[in-house]
Amino acid sequence: MFKFLKEYLPYYKKYKKEFFLAFLGMLLVAISTAATAYLVKPVLDKIFIEKNETMLYILPIAIILAYFFKGVGAVLQQYFISYIGEDIVRQIRDKFLSHILNLDLDFFKKTHSGELVSRIINDINRIQNAIANQFASLIRDFLMAIFLLAVVIYQNPKLAFFALIILPVIIYPVGVISKKLKKLSKKAQSQTATLNTHLSEIFKNIETIKAYNAQDIEINNFKNHNLQYLKINLKTIKTQAILIPLLETLSAVVAAIVIVVGGKEVIDGKMSVGAFFSFMTALFMLTDPIRRISSTYSKMQDAIAANERLKEIFKILPKVQNGKEKIDEIKTIEFKNVSLKYGDKEALKNINYKTQKPKIVGLVGDSGGGKSSFVSLIERFYDVSSGEILINNKNIKEYDLKTLREKIAYIPQTIHIFNDTIAANVAYGKEIDEKKIIEALKKANLYDFVKKLENGIYTTLQENGSNLSGGQRQRIAIARALYTNPDILILDEATSALDNKSEEVIMKSINSLNDKLIFIVAHRLSTIENADEILVFKNGEIICHGSKEELLNNCKEFQRLYKG
Repeated sequence: MFKFLKEYLPYYKKYKKEFFLAFLGMLLVAISTAATAYLVKPVLDKIFIEKNETMLYILPIAIILAYFFKGVGAVLQQYFISYIGEDIVRQIRDKFLSHILNLDLDFFKKTHSGELVSRIINDINRIQNAIANQFASLIRDFLMAIFLLAVVIYQNPKLAFFALIILPVIIYPVGVISKKLKKLSKKAQSQTATLNTHLSEIFKNIETIKAYNAQDIEINNFKNHNLQYLKINLKTIKTQAILIPLLETLSAVVAAIVIVVGGKEVIDGKMSVGAFFSFMTALFMLTDPIRRISSTYSKMQDAIAANERLKEIFKILPKVQNGKEKIDEIKTIEFKNVSLKYGDKEALKNINYKTQKPKIVGLVGDSGGGKSSFVSLIERFYDVSSGEILINNKNIKEYDLKTLREKIAYIPQTIHIFNDTIAANVAYGKEIDEKKIIEALKKANLYDFVKKLENGIYTTLQENGSNLSGGQRQRIAIARALYTNPDILILDEATSALDNKSEEVIMKSINSLNDKLIFIVAHRLSTIENADEILVFKNGEIICHGSKEELLNNCKEFQRLYKG
């Protein structure tokens, strides 16, 4: 636990004023609580035994003041420690998202989005509870225990010895239970991620689920996951439930010993009734913070487990490292003996190819031939397994990723539409320029549709562009690419959802871009009719390249693709 708190202490340094006020509040609560226990002695001895009328009016005021300052302290502590905790969690979420967004594309291919959502929401919420509420409770209860202990020892050191000798007996079971809770918490968090993952898949694939009448299958799968989650939580509840009765039983043992020893002291006249009841009040009050400290310690195992899960992600570092060289313009691209592997699978083998702008390059071949892998290397979504890629005769790894990707527009086969306006989707990642947006929409053959909408380019698109047709979504993506005015334009089967007429209009616009290097991964060979050069891929290799006419005369694989 101390290792966990040590990790988060640097965050608290930024909140010195807030932490001072929160600590002042904790101190007021602790002192006021101890004062109420101490006041039992003069109340009994001075008012009820000595019948001191002056104290009859003074002591009740002292009690009121004690509870007033305790209330003030509680407000100070709760507000400022919550403020600190909430703001620290905000920073952790920002840091976590920043970290994962800078990881390689390969990480996102292997990690389910539901798992990541669970870590950034659920796991960080568990940490929030620890660094805000539980951390504050530990400090407050520790201070309270110290001041109450001072009252106990002050009233009767001999009785205090008998009362506190049992403390080591309390510490051992707390440690055992806490270790078990940590393991259960890790299992619960993992199961929460499984639930999130399953729900994410259900909502993403709802059309397929309904089309195949698979609702019952998905419901049963979810029920099984949910039942496992329940079983883990019940084990956690049972383990936590054992702790409080155990501590209360041990507290009762302490009370029994104190009553016997303290009662004998009162009978023998060695201790006043007021002192004894003040001692007992402080002792019973002392068991509360000790019990809460033990309970908080066990609950913090939840946050420790969540923190370990976050650290697993923070330890993952991107393999695609950023270069330092800025790039103003991409003129040439060269692949030299390039190979690419995804794990054990070889996607590209010994690729050698050089080209320069302006040019339109078509990429054709059967599915899995290596076309998409080829263009993904230009964006540096992955690094080559062997060989090198040169841009302007310099290794691509030397370039700053941000400036490199600003010169490349990539339109994938799977179109991503954000729940924002058409304007924001087209100008995604850039400042909105209405004139440029309209121009890009015209080139993408979509402006006639957009201008008829009530809010025009400021019409809000639903999640995944569900209020658009498939073709309209693809035109938005094409407009987004054209808006950036890149040096390189990559269309990875980007017109596959368009009808022939729309495809013809858009390809006419693209073919007219005579100042760019354009790579077109072809879904239909009609899209590369006007390509200056065509690369034919098979089993990760470029087996033929040349103009359409040259390939029809000399390349059997292209002839097969063209005919069929």
